[in-house]
Amino acid sequence: MRTGVYPGTFDPITLGHMDIIRRGAKLVDRLVIGVTTNPSKSPMFSVEERMAMVQREAAGIGGEIHVVSFDSLLMDFAEREGASVIVRGLRAVADFEYEYQMAGMNQQLNNRIETVFLMADVALQPIASRLVKEIAMYGGEIGKFVSPTVREEVAARVEAMGRKGS
Repeated sequence: MRTGVYPGTFDPITLGHMDIIRRGAKLVDRLVIGVTTNPSKSPMFSVEERMAMVQREAAGIGGEIHVVSFDSLLMDFAEREGASVIVRGLRAVADFEYEYQMAGMNQQLNNRIETVFLMADVALQPIASRLVKEIAMYGGEIGKFVSPTVREEVAARVEAMGRKGS
């Protein structure tokens, strides 16, 4: 059985993430979506909230998909999950430069696990969770970038936090 890991913070999960999950699930027998913390990012949602969001959004895709949290080196997590593939989405040249460097470092850590890059659908390439949150914080409409349920969750969180510019 070929296992792949798709890691990310998913804060919040976007239509771009969902595109990569759908396509990545077709490449492996078992896809593990690894929800992680990133010390350089300030999450809007807790790990538990993000895991629930990802689980709900990925439920209808089909195939064997698991949502797991992790707080370790990606290659250690991938090894624990029995993965032979890391799935990464690319949106732009800036993503490629970062992901290329990470793939090289990860290969040095564990050369038994390959990194596979999937180009995001052209219509979804500009979407970034960071920008979705920023648009929402300033009262902009994010419905083109996330599912209706995620849009509602982000709006409720922004309301609870107090929207900027008001």
